[in-house]
Order: sequence, then C-alpha cells, then structure tokens
Amino acid sequence: MARKAPLPPKKSNNFLRLSLFWAILVVGLIAVYALTMPAQQLESVPISQVIERANNGEITKIEVQGNDLTITPEGSDEPTQKSVKDPSSSLQEQGLDLDSGVQLVNTPPSNTGDILWNLAIIIVPVVLIAAFFLFMMRQAQGQNNQALGFGKSKAKLYGEDKTKVMFSDIAGNEAAKQDLQEVVDFLKHPKKYETLGAKIPKGVLLVGNPGTGKTMLARAVAGEASVPFFSISGSEFVEMFVGVGASRVRDLFAKAKKNSPAIIFIDEIDAVGRRRGSGMGGGHDEREQTLNQILVEMDGFETGTTVIVLAATNRADVLDPALLRPGRFDRRTNITLPERKDREEILRVHFKKKPVDESVNLDKLAAKTAGSSGADLANIANEAAIIAARRDAKKISNADLTEAFERVAIGPERKSKVMNQKDKELTAYHEAGHAIVGHVLPDSDPVHKVTIIPRGGTGGVTWFLPPEDTNYTSVYEFKDILARALGGRIAEKLINGPDGITTGAGSDLRKATEIARDMVIEQGMGQKLRDQVFHEDNGGMVFDRMTHERPYSDDTAKEIDQEVAALIKEAATRAEIVLKANMPSLEKLAQALLVEETIEEDGVNKLLKDAKLPKEAMLYS
Repeated sequence: MARKAPLPPKKSNNFLRLSLFWAILVVGLIAVYALTMPAQQLESVPISQVIERANNGEITKIEVQGNDLTITPEGSDEPTQKSVKDPSSSLQEQGLDLDSGVQLVNTPPSNTGDILWNLAIIIVPVVLIAAFFLFMMRQAQGQNNQALGFGKSKAKLYGEDKTKVMFSDIAGNEAAKQDLQEVVDFLKHPKKYETLGAKIPKGVLLVGNPGTGKTMLARAVAGEASVPFFSISGSEFVEMFVGVGASRVRDLFAKAKKNSPAIIFIDEIDAVGRRRGSGMGGGHDEREQTLNQILVEMDGFETGTTVIVLAATNRADVLDPALLRPGRFDRRTNITLPERKDREEILRVHFKKKPVDESVNLDKLAAKTAGSSGADLANIANEAAIIAARRDAKKISNADLTEAFERVAIGPERKSKVMNQKDKELTAYHEAGHAIVGHVLPDSDPVHKVTIIPRGGTGGVTWFLPPEDTNYTSVYEFKDILARALGGRIAEKLINGPDGITTGAGSDLRKATEIARDMVIEQGMGQKLRDQVFHEDNGGMVFDRMTHERPYSDDTAKEIDQEVAALIKEAATRAEIVLKANMPSLEKLAQALLVEETIEEDGVNKLLKDAKLPKEAMLYS
C-alpha cells in the first residue's frame, strides 16, 4: 500500500501567528518606551530668579518650548535647571535684558510622548484581547484533538527494535513453554495448518498465580515468532465514559490487523472480562460494553489475518463463559508455581550477573522456598545483593541469602524495637508453645527457626518449612497445622492462667479460623458436611457482593459455623494436651529464647529431644 503524501502546512495559520507575534512585540516595545522613557533630572527654579541671573550674565542659554524653559548656566554644556514663564507675556516683558548676552532658542512643543501613550492605550487592549481569543482557540483545538484521541488504544508495542525475550531466557514452566511453542509455530507457519484444514487458535488464556511469569511467557511467544507484540492491561480499557473502552478495543485490534501476524496481550483480563449481568448498569455499563466489543473483534478476524490474543489472569473462575468458549480463547495454559528444580534454575538466572561466594548453595535455598513464585525468587536475589552491599561485601554469601529469604518471607528484623522483660518472657513462652506442638505432632512440618526478635508486623516468629514439595494436603496435616497455630495461645493460658492470655495470638487465631473454614467450604473436609463444597465468589465488585446470594441455605450456614468451631476446639484441645505433657520442654525452650533470642532448627531439635506425643493427642495409631 502506497504511503499517503503528508498534508501541506497551513500557511494561513502560520502567517496569522507570525503577524500577531510581531504586533505584540512592537506594541510592547512602544509601551515600554512611552512608560519608561527617562526624563531629564533638572532643578526647578522660579522665573524671577532666572531673569535676575540672566541679566547678571550667569546664564548662557535658555531654550523656550511653549511656556517651559530649559536653562543652561554659564560654564556648563548641558541644561541643569528648568522653569515656567508667564503664558501671557514674553521673557522680555517679564524683565529680561536683550543686551544680557543670553542665547534664546525657541522650539515647538513635542507631543511624541502623548502620541505614544495614546497609541499604547488603544493598541495594547486590542492586542491582549486578540491574544486571549487565539489562546482560547488553541485550547479548543487541543481539547478537540484530545477528544478525538480519547478512544485510542493505550497498548504498548514491542517490536523488533526492542530487546526480545526468548523461551531460553525463562527458567522453569517447561509444560507451559511446550504448549506455547505450538502457538509460535502457528504464527511462523500458518499455511502448514491451513492446508490441512486446521484453524489457527484465536486466543490463549494464561492462568496462574501472581508472579509466576505469565507476562514474560507472552512476550517470549512474540520474541520466538518475531512478530509485533501489543501489550495492554484490562483496566486500561475501562473509563467512566460509556463507549470509550469499546472504542479502544476497536483501535487495538485494527492496529494488530495492520501489523499481522501479531500478538495482542491483555494482562489481568478479569478486570474487563468478568461475568456479565451482575453490574450496577445491568447489561449496559461500560465494562460489559467493552467485553462485548472484545467478543465481536475476536469473532471478526478475516481469513488470512494472523492475530492471536493472549490473555493473563489469576481469576479464571470469574470470567464470562462467552470468553472461554471455542472460537474465542481456544486454549488454556496453566502456569503453576515452580517446583524445587525449577526454583533452582530461576535462582541461577537471577544470580547469573551477581558476584556470589563459592560456598553459596542455591539448591538449599531452592529447598527452603517451596510455594514461592518467580517474582518472589527475583526479589530474594535482589534483597541478597542489597544486604551484601550494605555490609560493603564484594560477594553475596549464604548469610545474605538466608537474611534475604527471611526478609521477603516474614519481613525484616526490628531490632530497634525495645521490649521490656515481661513482653520478652510472654513472647518466649508463646513461640515455644508453637514450636513444641509443631515439633511433636507427626504430620506437621519441621521447625526451621524460632525467634523472639520482632519481624515485620509480628512480635516473634516460629517458622515451619516443609522438607519437600507437596501437591496435596490431608485432613491429618490440616489438623496438625491448626493445633500448632493455637499452641502460642494455649502456652499463654498455661503459664498466666485463663485470663492471662493476650492479643499476641490474634493473627494465629485469624489464620486458624481461615484454614478451618476453607477445610469445610472449599475442601469438603467437615465432619458432617464431608464431601460437599460450598464455594463462594467474594472477589467481585461491591455491588456484586451486595446482591450475591449464598449457594447454600441458612441451616447449612449454621452447620458450617458449627463445623468450623468444632475443628478449632479440637485443635485447641490437642495443643493443650501436648503442652501439659511437655511443660519441662516448654520451660527449657522459653528460657533459651530469652538468652539467645533466635534458635535455629538444630538447636530446637536438641532442646526438644525429650518432648513426647501423648496418646490422647494422636489422630491415628
């Protein structure tokens, strides 16, 4: 297609602007000259004195301009005095001797200043008014241009001029990369599939937790296929003005079609792709109109147009079914959290350009970071470098890695916070209670570290780490997690009495309640309500939640509350049985914490070697 010749510049507008500029400049100069023209600094003297001095030969020249006199005294080349004569008579009539030798010079009165002043008074307001109207016209023109561009897409284009991201640059997610490799082949060799009657998929939905690398994988698809990559967030479509989002969708797809083959990437598509019909505007609000336009555009790809839409979300359950049907998003690729091997590869990528001590063991760090996303691991690597730089080290050590991991996981140490002895003792017994219950129960993760140094928003931390990655959690494991979560509160009760408990267990109780409710509602692990799920979507808009009906009756809700209460009560009872049977170990660990403040896994195991599991706390033999 031939490129259109550029339009010639608008000469009339340029001439008008240039003329107005020179007019303002000239008038300004005139006004400045008229207003600031320096006047002669002359001494004013009475006319009688002028006549007397002139007759005595003390004045050489008198310049007469109307009734104004300018006097040049003897011995001077310039006038130094001024006076005013009587308008009704001449100087001679007022007593000036013609034989005095004074040079009289008559000059007509000058009205230049008056003229300039009058011009300034007339022209300056006219110019100011003209400038004001020109300014308003330009503002209106700018608003018009802005209005015309309001519906333009805000998508960022990553083309061949940008640094490409390839699959080799991304560690882990091998299954996802294999799925997306087919998309790359579609873009590179579309004819191969069309000759066999295969339709190129129009959309691929990337589903995964935040930080798992969905955006990076989408860019890698574009990099591998060497095609333009249009990236936009779902929230950028939605504006307060109805129709703007739909206009931006049309503009985005039009740009992609012109650059075909191309990729459109919509990040956080759930911001605009939520299930229709539940918003405040019914089916006519801005979000739903934008979604409708996306559906229309995905259906409207012409034959021979190779445009694939990639979308990312961590809430696939809230998307409109029309988006997920075949012909829209034909494929769904799950991006999972990295496993241990993948985490090690990701860490090696992030530490590739960082000086690392030879003793650093990334495999050990990968083992500790179960459940971490790629973004979490990148943050750990960055924090380790910051910590090493803070202590002026040349290389990153294992200690830096450990501190970085703990900082990211539970927050930085707050050593500056001063705790009195009573609070330290309370924290020591509280954390010791967590540690003993978790150490003794058979299906709990091992204790990694116990500290009474405040970290993040906590007064102390008892940290449990799984020995290996697991994909499933049993009822036994959940119940042990609940019991160890309540171990701190139970320890406070045993040491200080039933009314000696404190607010230090607030977060523990909240976490335990959330786990118990998830067991009943989401996992079907209740006692009476087993093998039933009562899922609720609480992630919608405020109006959605207000109008949302629970998928179960009030009687069932009451049973759910009873099931949750029973799980919490059982966990508290088991924790109390364990701690009562191990009071010497509780005392030993608490006193050690008061002295050392932080005890690592090996130290905890030594101190609790005599701890035992009472038969009454067992769930199975």
